[in-house]
Amino acid sequence: MNDNMSQPRVPAGQVLGSIAALWACYFLVATLRGAFLGLDFVWPIISRRLTICIVSMLIMAALWPLLQLLDRRSFAVRVIVVLVGALPVSLLLGYVNDIVFADINEAAIVHKAAMGNVRVSRDEAGNILVDLPPPTPPAPPPPPPSPPGSTNSARSEAAPAPVAPGVPNTPDIVKHGPDGAVTITGEDGGLARWAAIADTAFGRYFLVIAWATLYFAMAKAEQAAEAERREGEYRRAAEAAELRSLRYQINPHFLFNTLNSLSALVMTGRHDDAEAMIQTLSTFYRHTLSGDPTNDMPLVDEIELQKLYLAIESVRFPDRLRTEIAVDADVADAMVPGMILQPLVENSVKYAVAATPAPVTISIEARRDGNELVIAVSDNGPGTAVAGVVSSGIGLANVRDRLRARFGDAASLSYGKPADGGFRTIVRVPLEHGRG
Repeated sequence: MNDNMSQPRVPAGQVLGSIAALWACYFLVATLRGAFLGLDFVWPIISRRLTICIVSMLIMAALWPLLQLLDRRSFAVRVIVVLVGALPVSLLLGYVNDIVFADINEAAIVHKAAMGNVRVSRDEAGNILVDLPPPTPPAPPPPPPSPPGSTNSARSEAAPAPVAPGVPNTPDIVKHGPDGAVTITGEDGGLARWAAIADTAFGRYFLVIAWATLYFAMAKAEQAAEAERREGEYRRAAEAAELRSLRYQINPHFLFNTLNSLSALVMTGRHDDAEAMIQTLSTFYRHTLSGDPTNDMPLVDEIELQKLYLAIESVRFPDRLRTEIAVDADVADAMVPGMILQPLVENSVKYAVAATPAPVTISIEARRDGNELVIAVSDNGPGTAVAGVVSSGIGLANVRDRLRARFGDAASLSYGKPADGGFRTIVRVPLEHGRG
């Protein structure tokens, strides 16, 4: 299983498509070349060339499993195997070309010998080229008869008959039998045929190498894409681990502060208030621990969690803690990281409500600003850290790190003391509405 992941395979559709594209291009170029050169552009030639292309596609498709065996080999091994292995494959393709065009070759040779005015040849790719020579000029008028006994008459009888242009002087490639049968022998017999096959195989050799190179390029691209996908998975896993760590950092910190509050209530004899705080704390943790800490949640649910937290703190400060919450309806379903506001609200409780005997109002506002969700947590307390109140250093740094891990540069955190006093923290995140 690990080997398959480290060595991804090229999809079959891409492999077969590359083979079909290669031979379709060859068929088109060879056919157009023949048409432009004024050679035969007839169905018998085109149909046989099409047959050769189809058979060649099948042969190359059969090579695909063999090339897959080289996916794990070094570059040098691939080059050597392809350069050597392409030789028998190209010879096979040349032999196929000879077999398919065999009847055309015989008919052309017979026609050449019989008519004496057709030139048949092959191009460097092994294609049959049939060239019709220009029209033969009219024969000159016969010479006047010579007087009897003239030496010119003897010389004329002894001279060989004129040969038509383009016809060899030795018509030994065709033999006519007594029953009219025609036997093709060729000037060099079987040797000439294999020479023609080798000449065709030379062109096919480079086609095979070109396709093998294309296949290895696709294999390399597939490996690069797989490596990129795995890198993305590792990066997302690292981000999720960081989000979990930051989220779990909040829970112990919040629990520590809440237990201190419970201890203070018990020590002062406010047992009913302590029991109410425990019940609210239980509800709060049932909500916060039920979901995946790396998942986002609707803003309205995040606000409900902060209401529970403020209800817990209101037990400690029943006469000093005031709350105001204003959330626009069009952003109520916006998605935010879970408990992203809790450290901000907790800071207001610690540095505003707990730091002064006067009533303090903590406000939570949420609105839309273009494509961003803007959440502001503010209070009208002293506006600065108060002596004797120890900071754990978690609040703002935790929120900033979580926003960076979740949104990167698309989110921001700003804070400071407004002109009318107190302290305000503003969170900006991309506006993403929840599904459904």
